[in-house]
Amino acid sequence: MTIAIDKTVRELALENPASTRVFESFGIDYCCGGSRSLSEACLSADLSIDEVLESLAKADEADLARHDQRDWQTEPLAALIEHIQSTHHKYTRQEIARLGPLFEKVCSVHSSNHPELLGIRDVFRNLAQELSAHMMKEEMVLFPYIARMEAAVTGQETIARAPFGSVRNPVSMMEHEHDSAGNALRAMRDQSSGYSAPAGACVSYQTLYGALATFEADLHQHIHLENNILFPRAVAVENGR
Repeated sequence: MTIAIDKTVRELALENPASTRVFESFGIDYCCGGSRSLSEACLSADLSIDEVLESLAKADEADLARHDQRDWQTEPLAALIEHIQSTHHKYTRQEIARLGPLFEKVCSVHSSNHPELLGIRDVFRNLAQELSAHMMKEEMVLFPYIARMEAAVTGQETIARAPFGSVRNPVSMMEHEHDSAGNALRAMRDQSSGYSAPAGACVSYQTLYGALATFEADLHQHIHLENNILFPRAVAVENGR
């Protein structure tokens, strides 16, 4: 990705939403101060333009990685688990940490005229708490067990009987929690009119809604990989198929 340093920070933020995460990490104002070029913004903040450009390129690469086109129906389950954790779980945690303060910023300025923002923020807060606990359970219990179960089939490892009995039991719980997350996503989309920022919305407002739409799309892909590929394949391994 080639980035024109003479473009304004606002233009870059609107063209590539992934860049806003970089700007926030460096303290570059892409909202009120977004009329400055990238080079001017870096100079004003005494930042290395090369360091910022490198971070922008990495953010773009990470964005592409979340849309990996490998055939997860045939890849080892351990590889699929690593992909889910290193891309979707990592992204989800990063966005939860980023969107909380962004919500506060936008709500503090715009909620008096757009009270729906407060309701969307509350739904997101609850979703963030649920997802954080959900991912921890997967990473600490279910995913390691699935990887050990796969290794046992190939003779690389022996595996003791799980305290939860069949792998179907935690899988069923995770799927139920996925349903809850899906309901939260639908609620936020409905309350935001499909993440359509109102006319005249500032860049932060537009960034928030754009980020929520991307968060939704990523979580849909994340859940798809688990519900439709990882979990059925894990059950099949347990059943010896």
